[in-house]
Amino acid sequence: MRSHVGIASQMFRTLVEEGINIQMISTSEIKISVVIDEKYMELAVRVLHKAFGLEEV
Repeated sequence: MRSHVGIASQMFRTLVEEGINIQMISTSEIKISVVIDEKYMELAVRVLHKAFGLEEV
């Protein structure tokens, strides 16, 4: 994250746009962790993969 500006804001914006409430956030120089309601887990993974270009081909 240190060398990629805007990653955290893109992640948070993506989750908020899907109506996923972030309950807790933890960050370091190299990673971001969030706690969300379990019922949104699969949706969160899908939308974040799409937002960062990580979806399967």
